[in-house]
Amino acid sequence: MTQNPSAIAPLREFIISMTKLVESTNEEPSLIKQTSIHLSKLISKDNWLPDFCTIPHPEFYQQYLLHADPLERFSVVSFVWGPGQKTPIHDHCTWGLIGMLRGAEKGQRFKYDEAGKLIADGPETTMNPGDIEVVSPSLGDIHVVSNAFSDKTSISIHVYGANIGAVKRHVYIEDSGEIKNFVSGYSSTQIPNLWDRSLEVRSQLN
Repeated sequence: MTQNPSAIAPLREFIISMTKLVESTNEEPSLIKQTSIHLSKLISKDNWLPDFCTIPHPEFYQQYLLHADPLERFSVVSFVWGPGQKTPIHDHCTWGLIGMLRGAEKGQRFKYDEAGKLIADGPETTMNPGDIEVVSPSLGDIHVVSNAFSDKTSISIHVYGANIGAVKRHVYIEDSGEIKNFVSGYSSTQIPNLWDRSLEVRSQLN
């Protein structure tokens, strides 16, 4: 299905707001606070995400790039979870916000105890549409996430303080304590066309 180019306007406005934000500050608390405001507005609507960024894979969760800042100061992705899909325990190595768009996700945070053992950090939580969660090396960066549903797709929108697909990150093996390096990459070489405003401009022609 071909999507009307004007439908993507909320994402374009979000990208513009984020670009202005990262140009004005590099202080993490301010970035997180203001990004949360912008992300809350973005996920309050559910008609802007391009169709190709909503397609689940039968085996693996998908990370579709929606936008990467040219200077890699932030990136935006849609995470698409097929029924029952789950991440390994992992970190991000940068600040990030997760906004629930469709369906629901379960999350469990982890931390190291005084003996250096990885343990659960609080109870498992559930995110529903409109909810936002923050991750950061300074606030808590290790977690596992899963689709809360076994029979339908869930989608969340993530904003990170880097080009997340190119960040060197880590997977944690809970039983053995082993830590493995990984780079996530992205699930598609296609990105949304934010800048086709031709229909809007044509409508203003005399």
